[in-house]
Order: sequence, then C-alpha cells, then structure tokens
Amino acid sequence: MLLPSKRIILTHFDERDAVMAGVIRRLGPFKLARNRNYFQVLCKAIVAQQISTKAAESITHRFQNLFTGARPTPEKVQGLPEKHLREAGLSGQKVKYIKDLSAKFLDGSVRPHRMAYQDNEEIIRQLTGVYGVGRWTAEMFLIFSLNRLDVLPVGDLGLRAGLKQLYNMRALPTPDRVRALGKKWQPFETVGTWYTWRTMDEGIVAY
Repeated sequence: MLLPSKRIILTHFDERDAVMAGVIRRLGPFKLARNRNYFQVLCKAIVAQQISTKAAESITHRFQNLFTGARPTPEKVQGLPEKHLREAGLSGQKVKYIKDLSAKFLDGSVRPHRMAYQDNEEIIRQLTGVYGVGRWTAEMFLIFSLNRLDVLPVGDLGLRAGLKQLYNMRALPTPDRVRALGKKWQPFETVGTWYTWRTMDEGIVAY
C-alpha cells in the first residue's frame, strides 16, 4: 500500500484538525515501516502488552536471541521449551499466548495472507480468537503489518497520553473522547495516531 504524501495529509488535517496539522508540520513526513513478518509483529505486540516500551524492547531482544540470529517462526516457537521463553523475560501468561499464537498459525486458524481482502473488523475477529490477543494487539498488527490507514487504537495508553497533552485535557481522554477526535481524522486515523505517538517519543514507531 502506498502511503499518502505529506501534501495530501496536510491538506486533510488543515481542513479537519488544525492542532494535528501543526504537529505534522513540526515533525515532518509520515513514515510507517511495514513488517511483512506477520508472526514476528504479533509476537512483539504480545510482549509489549501492559509494560513499558523500554521493558518491551529488552524482552523482545532476548526473545529474538533465542533463535540464534534467525527470525522467530511458528515452528521454532512450538519447539522451544517454555522454560527458555520464561528465561527471556516472558511472563507465564505471555508464554501461553505466544505458544497459542504459533499453534494457530500452524493449524491455519490464522491466515494472514488472506487479510488483504478482509476489512479491519474481520481481521480483528480472527486475531482475537488467539488466546491472549486482544483488540489492541490486533490493531498494532493492522498498523504495522498491513499498513491500514484507518486504525484508531482507542485503548492505547501512549495515544491517550499524547492527546491529553496536545489538546490540553485535564485527564486522559476516555475511549469515547478518543473516538470523537478520531472522527475528525477519518480516513487517516492511523496518521493522527502515529503523529500523536511521536509527540511523546520522537523515535519512529515500528514493530
């Protein structure tokens, strides 16, 4: 999927949300890396659930080192003893999640290559059939593996914290408040989310 140009994005946000348009001008072009290793993106998203970015990066690094320079695959994860996954820093629950994810890739319950023909909600329903994969994890997959431009992860803490700061809110916005803002961004909710993340951390967001 081709990403929209800065001109197209700015024209859209100038008309719909002047605050976000200012952020876009300040931070520069929209860059969304696409990781086609679908299994790896989902593993990283599971690792990142409910922990800090720094902790997630550390555990992900140790997890990937278990595969001695190769990428994690469903077959390799299924063959790893749970003890090794725990030693990499994964909680007992997350070990179960990643094991179930690999099993569902292997048995065909998850078929990412069909997802180009499915809408966001169909994909979210498929992925949330995996033990431990909730809506947020599925949304990260939509953004970073499929580069869908219309994803608004209303439960994402980084997004909510960034919106609170950008729009001078007294408290973290509720999911409904995030949705109301996201309506102004349609059909570029992912773009608004990405720039909001970058106001909190200027590093390029990637999975």
